[in-house]
Amino acid sequence: MSVFASLVEQLADLLHPLFATASTAAAIVLFTVGVRLAVHPLSRAAARGQKARTRLAPQLAELRKRHAKNPERLQKAVLALHAEEKVSPFAGCLPSLLQAPAFFLMFHLFSSGRMAGHSLFAAPLGDHYADALSHGGVLGPAGLVYLVLFAIVAAVATYNFVRTKRQQAVAPAVDPGQPGAALAAGMARHLPLLSFATLISVAVVPLAAALYVVTSTTWSAVERAFLYRDMPAAGALAPSV
Repeated sequence: MSVFASLVEQLADLLHPLFATASTAAAIVLFTVGVRLAVHPLSRAAARGQKARTRLAPQLAELRKRHAKNPERLQKAVLALHAEEKVSPFAGCLPSLLQAPAFFLMFHLFSSGRMAGHSLFAAPLGDHYADALSHGGVLGPAGLVYLVLFAIVAAVATYNFVRTKRQQAVAPAVDPGQPGAALAAGMARHLPLLSFATLISVAVVPLAAALYVVTSTTWSAVERAFLYRDMPAAGALAPSV
């Protein structure tokens, strides 16, 4: 953790001639972009896995229908199909899971208070939105910084919301007779709204962590649009951090 914090501080020193008092905020943004670039190969692997699962979905549905009363034969048939198509059953899931520790470490770093004492314009990086409201209100100097962040997050969340709704519109309907169908249907109804949960995160975490969240979620949206450009709805449910 201290190594990463030192790297951010050194980067801030390098950026100081360009960004002055906002150099630490700029360092957080650039450092986050650097980490996302480092894990981009994992994102590409996850995209390939998602596309493979989408391509095999009709065949898997046929196998489930054919072997509905014989789970053992169904399992063998599914494994055989994956082996024949040279696709791992966990394609797309494992790369996403491998990214999680890096994102958790970054979030913890910028939430730990190590960035306190620095600011983004009039908003201290160690403060929260509540602090901005108590010092000038919504349209105060610090409040305006948060309004810009909220606007960016709202735009990204709206993009993800629309993309998820499109994915659900073309996804095969869940068989009501399948186990857990009611739970899956309930999650599907509320899933598009999760895109807006980032707004709450930005409001309750320190500004340094909020900068990381905004940068990372914006990167995720742009990266997803690029990786899934040949199947615009399929990438809607890919993890976003």
